[in-house]
Amino acid sequence: MEEQVYKKYDAGQVTETMLQEAAILFSENYGVWGEQATGKFAKPGSRVRLSKDRLRSQYLPDNATCFYVRVTVDGQLAGNAFACRWTVNDKTVCWVTQLVVDRNYRERGLAKGLLNQLKQNDVDIYGLMSSHPAACLAAAKAFGDSIRTLQLGPIGKYAEEIMKASPISYVKDAKLRGSVFNPGDTSGLVSSVDSGFFVDHNEPLEALAWVQGEMDWPLGDLFDGHEFLLILEARRRSRSRSTSRPKSGS
Repeated sequence: MEEQVYKKYDAGQVTETMLQEAAILFSENYGVWGEQATGKFAKPGSRVRLSKDRLRSQYLPDNATCFYVRVTVDGQLAGNAFACRWTVNDKTVCWVTQLVVDRNYRERGLAKGLLNQLKQNDVDIYGLMSSHPAACLAAAKAFGDSIRTLQLGPIGKYAEEIMKASPISYVKDAKLRGSVFNPGDTSGLVSSVDSGFFVDHNEPLEALAWVQGEMDWPLGDLFDGHEFLLILEARRRSRSRSTSRPKSGS
């Protein structure tokens, strides 16, 4: 039986070696640039890559409270996640800024396992932007009940104020798109952001087609340069009857 080991680190505990391993994991497994990609390093068909220095500056900035979670399988790095916390109107937000699982270790529940490590009792709202339905499915299951029971109301209610307050630039700069934010939008977008990140969507669209054949997918279509937006209110554990009521005779 394989051994899965999850470990969580505060930003200050993340070493250069960890970042180098994370950079390799991302660059080998995240995806490739789409046809509309532009820029010096964004060549259509080439792999999307991140250096360890860019990981540090973009996902573990000094002005934010950030975390790094990784999972090894039999000693091999199989997946990782980065997340950041901030506060908006007395609500604590935990936003997943990156989630990557090695393609050789997918469909084993590792994504949900990574996200479970980020759950904290004082968090009020969890968020994620991703072009891949698998990431949204994992987040909905880890932070909520299921994508099937997702409530769109909190997305429309909180998205703008939460994202504008984010210390992570790509979250702060993303443009809200879809009928959740504009009831007159008939494009097929429901809860999305225009991130201007033109990664190839062939794999995510194949996954989306499969998911839509299995259930009513609540987040709508996926356009080039866009990502799905998922925001969930944290579940609060109700007090058990034994602790909420005084014992007989007390």
